[in-house]
Amino acid sequence: MFPARKHAGEGKAVVDRRKSTVRDRQIGTRLRTLRESKGLRMAAAAKVTGLSAPTLSRIETGKRRISTEDVAMLTTAYGMPVEDRQELIEFVKQGDSGGWWERPLPGVPPEMGLLASYEAEANSIIDWSVMLIPGLLQIEAYARAYMLSARVVPDEADLRWIARRRRQDILGKIDYTAYIYEGALGVGFGGRAAFREQIKHLLEAPDRGVGVRLVRERQPVAVLLHSWHYMTFPSVDPIVNVEVSSGGIYLQDDQAAPYTRHVMMLDEIAVSRSATKAKLQALLKEI
Repeated sequence: MFPARKHAGEGKAVVDRRKSTVRDRQIGTRLRTLRESKGLRMAAAAKVTGLSAPTLSRIETGKRRISTEDVAMLTTAYGMPVEDRQELIEFVKQGDSGGWWERPLPGVPPEMGLLASYEAEANSIIDWSVMLIPGLLQIEAYARAYMLSARVVPDEADLRWIARRRRQDILGKIDYTAYIYEGALGVGFGGRAAFREQIKHLLEAPDRGVGVRLVRERQPVAVLLHSWHYMTFPSVDPIVNVEVSSGGIYLQDDQAAPYTRHVMMLDEIAVSRSATKAKLQALLKEI
């Protein structure tokens, strides 16, 4: 049996207080699968590892930040082959190196960094946007004008734009589709020139490997009244970011399941990509 380890509330051991990530969920899933393959129930695993059952549960569900020490100890306790154990430890180390969101910019809400970390791990993203061009497709003038209208001070708006632009680096590397409510095209943040550039940016999106489809106004579908960000990942269930006034909330597991149906609904009611292109071209002539 491994010696008991100290955790939050059990002593003065240093605990990583950073929020857990998708990578933690992926690692936790592999650790749970490994434990179950050894025929160990949670209580038995707790005795073998010296960790409490609640701590093991948080690790396996990805609700606790997982360290290389955690993985090394658990995989050894469960008898994982050395080569597989080293591969998993290296996977954890890659996550520990982090991205720009691990060193957030002043004035940028922590929620934006959390969203960026999820996006970096995703293999596909579906955006549904009701009254705005989705953040991943916004140009600077449009984005800053929107932020200023929300009473964000100019210096902070500059920093938030930098963070948003960094998020946009994932485009072209993953499967991304934006479904945009037609009403969003009537709100020209930044003035006529900026909005014209924004529409051109949307028109050119397919050339960058980005899908854009419009949903006509007056669609009688109540579940599509709020904006959301649907992300899928290798080996773990989807996560949905739902926009609220304070930034966003994250839905996982059973809470995220209805949004899988919403994605299918969007695919049914949205106009084709060619029809979307024609609408954007017509709008560009009018601006």
